[in-house]
Amino acid sequence: MQSDRPVILIVDDEERIRAGLADYFEDEGFAALTAGSAEEGLYALAGNRVALCTVDIRLPGESGNQFIARAHAVNPALKFLIYTGSADYELPEALRAISMTDADVFIKPVEDLGLLLAAANRLLGREKP
Repeated sequence: MQSDRPVILIVDDEERIRAGLADYFEDEGFAALTAGSAEEGLYALAGNRVALCTVDIRLPGESGNQFIARAHAVNPALKFLIYTGSADYELPEALRAISMTDADVFIKPVEDLGLLLAAANRLLGREKP
C-alpha cells in the first residue's frame, strides 16, 4: 500500500461486495482493506492507519452499528459510511452523536458508485484524486 493514499476499510459479509468496492476505491486513489465481520474489521483497524470505513449493518456477530461505536471509541477521527441492504435502516441517535448524518447512509445497490466516492471525499475533506 502506498502511504500517500488514504486507507479505506470495507466491512461487509458479502465477499463480492467487498471485492467490488475495494477495486473501485483503489482505482479512485484509495488503498483498500476488507473485512467480513465487525471482529475482523476491528483487527484490521489495530494494525493500519485507516481514514474511512464503509460498513454493512447486518454482519455476522456484532452489527455494523456496534462496529462503528467500538471503532469510533478507539479512533475518534475515523470516518464512516454505511452501505446496507436494509431499505428501512434509520441512523440511530448514538451514531448521530458522533456526527454521522443521513448523507452517510447508502442503501444497496447503489447504481453509481461515484456517489459513495463523493461522500468519502467529503468526509475526508479531499478533492477527487
